[in-house]
Amino acid sequence: MDKPVQNIPKAIFSKLGAVVFFMAMATLVKIASERVPPGQTVFFRSICALPIILGWIAMRGELMTGLKTSNPLGHFWRGLIGVTAMSMGFAALGLLPLSEVKAIQYAQPVLVVIFAAMFLGERVRAFRLTAVALGMIGVLIIMSPRLTAFSDAGADPFLALGAILAFGSAVLAGLAHVFVRKLTMSEPTSAIVFWFSITATVLSLITLPFGWVWPTGPEAAALIGAGICGGIGQILMTSSYRYADASVVAPFEYFSILLAIGIGYFVFAEVPTLVMLGGIALIIAAGILIIWREHKLGHERKQARKAMTPQG
Repeated sequence: MDKPVQNIPKAIFSKLGAVVFFMAMATLVKIASERVPPGQTVFFRSICALPIILGWIAMRGELMTGLKTSNPLGHFWRGLIGVTAMSMGFAALGLLPLSEVKAIQYAQPVLVVIFAAMFLGERVRAFRLTAVALGMIGVLIIMSPRLTAFSDAGADPFLALGAILAFGSAVLAGLAHVFVRKLTMSEPTSAIVFWFSITATVLSLITLPFGWVWPTGPEAAALIGAGICGGIGQILMTSSYRYADASVVAPFEYFSILLAIGIGYFVFAEVPTLVMLGGIALIIAAGILIIWREHKLGHERKQARKAMTPQG
């Protein structure tokens, strides 16, 4: 299949759609998380997304060829890390406000810079290291009120656990992102998306003996809806990066914090604190600086290649 021509409006629309569907997924997961354990939620999220993903692969004409893989072990490790990240994120949603979990998870794109240097050999200069440090300060600011449980006997330890789980999910999601980068060097996008859902479905079944419950009607609807929204969001996000460079699309991810604050306030009666908003501002600033730097370096590399191309 030929690479699609650049279509920036379509890329931005797809990215915004992905943000909306992923936020709907998180909202439904939070509704179900009061009683349903994270492993069971991951199972429903994964298996209910499969028909959506298979339909998308069929529409691309890749049902017979796009699922083949030459690196099954790579898919397994990506799946294991991704499932653990998802489980920790879902558990955090049951303990903390929606907007707070989302804000802490904004550490992921900042951490990817470090992981790319560690595992992919990418060069990280002082500018990006400064942006990473800025983002980490923002994360610590958001987490600091929750971590007082370690020094204040009257603080709720479950809030501290929620903050740690949210940050852990960001760390592992950043690591999974690096695994995906490596997989894209040899594997088609359809195989990466499909085999992650299969791996997540199978691995989440391991948690079956550890507290799964029979969901009520509303809980079952929330779980199924989360899976459908997650599948659609996954497809839209993949599509957005096919139609424009990451530096164009990535900043629109921060639209999700507005949705998270709005949904948190109107659905769960959660009010963001000034400390949290200050931390979010620092993380977003760090993320935008990294994206801007990536765009600038990419432009410079293109110009250098163009200058080296013989002119006929």
